[in-house]
Amino acid sequence: MSLPIDPPVRPMLARSVPDVPGQPSTGAGWVYEPKWDGFRVIIHRDGDDVVLGSRTGKPIERYFPEVVDAVRAELPERCVVDGELVIAIEGEGAGARLDFDTLSQRIHPADSRVRMLSEAVPAHVVVFDVLARDDDDLTARPLVDRLEELDALTLDGPRLHVTPRTSDAEVASEWFAAFEGAGLDGVMAKSADGAYEPNKRGWLKVKHARTADVVLAGMRPHKTSTPGRPLVGSLLLGLYDDVGALQLVGAASSFTAARRAALHAELSSLVVAPGSAEAEAHPWLAADGASGDRRPGAPSRWSSGKDSSFVALRPERVLEVGYDHMEGTRFRHTAQLKRWRPDREPASCTFDQLEEPVGYDLAALLPGAGRFPAPMSP
Repeated sequence: MSLPIDPPVRPMLARSVPDVPGQPSTGAGWVYEPKWDGFRVIIHRDGDDVVLGSRTGKPIERYFPEVVDAVRAELPERCVVDGELVIAIEGEGAGARLDFDTLSQRIHPADSRVRMLSEAVPAHVVVFDVLARDDDDLTARPLVDRLEELDALTLDGPRLHVTPRTSDAEVASEWFAAFEGAGLDGVMAKSADGAYEPNKRGWLKVKHARTADVVLAGMRPHKTSTPGRPLVGSLLLGLYDDVGALQLVGAASSFTAARRAALHAELSSLVVAPGSAEAEAHPWLAADGASGDRRPGAPSRWSSGKDSSFVALRPERVLEVGYDHMEGTRFRHTAQLKRWRPDREPASCTFDQLEEPVGYDLAALLPGAGRFPAPMSP
């Protein structure tokens, strides 16, 4: 490649803030964008040569052959752009939405499966910055100048798109509420006169923050745990569905070493002995399928070669956790332990407590994308 910026490039990052920032009284102000939920990608194109760089700088073009073809068809011959790889599927009744689970399936060692998925559920790229065009390195120029270059690319699908943006904080706040229904997970705020600074948290992100009361029914040891110093790696969390099955919804795992040791000591009295009557009755160990569709250790496309064992705990403790949003019937990201809830009964911890965002059709944000595919079977 002969571009003013060589791969790999570590993308510019964002730090979390609690609310959408209002426009400052001085300076160039903010540019607001939806926060897309996918894989970050820096795209280099020099003629037919295309590199898709991940957030860590590793090339990922072998996993997205249809995107490589789209870059050759839809981007200028010599450029470097920053964006998000996403996959969209048709939802049930509310239109299309992002699907991170389907996107994650693309990181697969078998080329045949990657090719099949690229045809069945092709990915899109939402572009939000231009780092270089022809022989010009644009990273030192203010964002507003780079956005002019972005608009000049006239990306309107079917695979590459320009993200919506606004300079109105009120509109951004409306986006924060509405776009979650299409699978987006917040709003970005970027200084209009800011340069592009690789691997620095110079942007702001606002994500949804919610809490839920969940049942603790298992744990996994930490990778540094030893017989002489047992440590909790993660707490396995469940919610009861409408037929009374305890479904695995996620895990909490962000603890200090001291807290991991204290948790293990605190929870040791709840451990279910393998092969015992308690084990036969445990909702995630029962052989009759009473544990529902989601349980730790259940076979899945992700479990091959992976240690999915866990320590079952009597499902007697309730804890309050923080989460941002749901991906189907699970927490999209790792939950954060807030506090124990001794006042709650485990049976009262159901999906009914979770806030469901109003549906929003993603097709309105990706014009030119055409019809999105239906969800794939597990």
